[in-house]
Amino acid sequence: MARFGMVIDTAKCVGCMDCVVACQTENDVPHGYCRDWITTEVRGTFPNLAMEIRSERCNHCDNPPCVQCCPTGASHVEPLGKTVQVTSSRCIGCKACIASCPYGARYVHPKGYVDKCTFCLHRTRDGKDPACVSVCPTRCMAFGDLDDPKSAVSTLLASRKWHTLLPEAGTRPRVYYLT
Repeated sequence: MARFGMVIDTAKCVGCMDCVVACQTENDVPHGYCRDWITTEVRGTFPNLAMEIRSERCNHCDNPPCVQCCPTGASHVEPLGKTVQVTSSRCIGCKACIASCPYGARYVHPKGYVDKCTFCLHRTRDGKDPACVSVCPTRCMAFGDLDDPKSAVSTLLASRKWHTLLPEAGTRPRVYYLT
């Protein structure tokens, strides 16, 4: 069974926000909310500075605290791709999952349930890339099966240096950033 992940090349990302708009459009995300966003981080001390621009979202962790703390099972791991999903009809809006997510990847939808990135499960079921990946003009994003050594994501991770966000949280995130 596949284990989906995403790789983002921070040397190619220009912060254009096409991924954000594609996600909002594809998933009918209400105005003022988002499932993914652009972050700019500057590291170092002048004059030796480095800037990283990256697209962030739910990390579809291998050890998701949001699933463990959900009292209704609305937050769960989907068998397809082992992605973290929310069943809106089971969500009571208690926000325990929001509090447990170290990535700030969830929000309360105006209809009262918690929402987040789904890796466009409705698209990936059909073998398509998530909307964000499909529209990226710099092609800085790759999506695929992390357990398949021949997949685009596995090939990229084997050939380049990378990092994940907050590895110390112990969530084992599956969104990787190439440096």
